Amino acid sequence: MGWLLLICAGFVEIIFALSLKYNQGFTQLIPSIVTAISGAGSFYLLMLALKTLPLGTAYAVWTGMGAVGVAIFGIFLFKESVDLYRLYSILLVVIGIAGLKLTDSY
Repeated sequence: MGWLLLICAGFVEIIFALSLKYNQGFTQLIPSIVTAISGAGSFYLLMLALKTLPLGTAYAVWTGMGAVGVAIFGIFLFKESVDLYRLYSILLVVIGIAGLKLTDSY
């Protein structure tokens, strides 16, 4: 159950980070509400996951999911760079997340 909560927390973290781009310094009402709710929701789900998962693994996976998700969405939504080094770097983060999951003893 901890891993499911952590994965959900990671997806909500992606929504949180993307909403930061759209709220324009908390000057846009709806994106600002999304930012507040998704930020709180992501932290809450992470907190629940930490009841059964090791802190280092859970935090690294949570931030890694957020980083990878936002990088991928940035490519599609904001026309960010798609060069080989960027894609390779994203892949390395994904490999690191998978490695942490594979070495988790829970």
